[in-house]
Amino acid sequence: MLKSTLRGLAFGAATSVALGAGLTLGTGPAFGWSLEEAAKPYAGTTVDVVFLLRPGYEAAEEMLPEFEEATGIKVNIIKHPYENALGEQVRDFVAGGDLDIALIDLVWIGNFAENEWIVPLEKFTSNPELADPELDMEDFFPLVLNAFGAWNGTVYGLPFDNYSGLLFYNSCMLKEAGFDGPPQTWDELKNVYGPALTKDGKYAFALQSKRNETQSADSFARMLWPFGGSFLDDKFKSNLLSAESQAGLKFRQDLMQYMPEGIVAYDHAETVNALAQGDVAMITEWSAFYSTLTSPETSTLGDCFGVAPEPMGPAGRKPALGGFSLAVASQADDDEQAAAYLFIQWVTSKANAKRYLELGGVPARQSVYKLPGVAEQYQYVDALVESWQDGVPEFRPRFAEWPEITEIVQEWGTRIMLGDVSIEEGAEELGKRMEAVLEDAGYYSGEKPLAQ
Repeated sequence: MLKSTLRGLAFGAATSVALGAGLTLGTGPAFGWSLEEAAKPYAGTTVDVVFLLRPGYEAAEEMLPEFEEATGIKVNIIKHPYENALGEQVRDFVAGGDLDIALIDLVWIGNFAENEWIVPLEKFTSNPELADPELDMEDFFPLVLNAFGAWNGTVYGLPFDNYSGLLFYNSCMLKEAGFDGPPQTWDELKNVYGPALTKDGKYAFALQSKRNETQSADSFARMLWPFGGSFLDDKFKSNLLSAESQAGLKFRQDLMQYMPEGIVAYDHAETVNALAQGDVAMITEWSAFYSTLTSPETSTLGDCFGVAPEPMGPAGRKPALGGFSLAVASQADDDEQAAAYLFIQWVTSKANAKRYLELGGVPARQSVYKLPGVAEQYQYVDALVESWQDGVPEFRPRFAEWPEITEIVQEWGTRIMLGDVSIEEGAEELGKRMEAVLEDAGYYSGEKPLAQ
């Protein structure tokens, strides 16, 4: 299981390169700590990590040479599309493979933590030889750290590549229809903006709803929380037949009259492209698509591009919450764990947050968004910061059974949208199947805690 643990003679004088490139590698002068010194025992160690094919990962990869030059640690990136990332990591952990860093989606952390595939962060933050005194855990948005990095009161990972649902819109289309700005509420979007903007082959809105995680998270869940609904009640029984959940699902059906035909087959690419090409006036999408919608290479919006927080429902503004954390894998040996932690601490650091942002990543550091000029340069910042003030960590339940439950949500959520079953019938069947999974898992017997 050991990879290279050579104590490199090649480490030499390479420790200052990153500073010349404009990156702060981590300093704690009052404590005599530096990344370069902390990494010396691990020079020559290789750590493996899964990255996705997304802008935030490309940003980290572009930063990586400075870390490797300064530390002598090699980070081996294994790239997967999102759809394959969970399965590939699970197979590796079950087999006791080579991954040293876990990439953890919001909804995977319960699975990873309960199977003890990841190491509590305290093992490293309590070690003065590894922990940067300027780590500043309080600088992470609390909601984001809790949602992506923590499980049942224990912090495992640091937030990396984090998203929130935002309302992206074509301000020119809105202005031509007589609107000075975007809608503030979902009701306003449907009942006021919908009829005014749906005409001449153009549509007011597109809701990505393809049958995969897009259906369960980006479509189904998005309409539960703002209306006061949820997947489960406090006893882990289905809450989908509650008046609030039913209201949200009914709203989704009613809103479809202002969406393109075939919306149930739209994934993220089709939805973002529909706005980028002027076919729809508004979408609610992940903040990560900001760069796609503002680049002239991928969007025709230009000065017509606008961004705002997701609309409010009767229960307030409850935007979609998504993203990842990086955690140290328990299967790694001691040297690999230490090297992995140093990389995680560095790539998510406050000192490197602005660089990561400039390269296309979305850091979860509060301080970076307060820097002069950042909000003016990145139009989505104000909306993103507002969305991270008060959200729902369990936007999708984060327990180990979510991968099985999401398959059920995808099937019955799609059937509801297509009209194959009524909203009530679909929610009832979905709830029964969801409860069967939870019963088999031991939640109702008390074998497992009611944690999500």
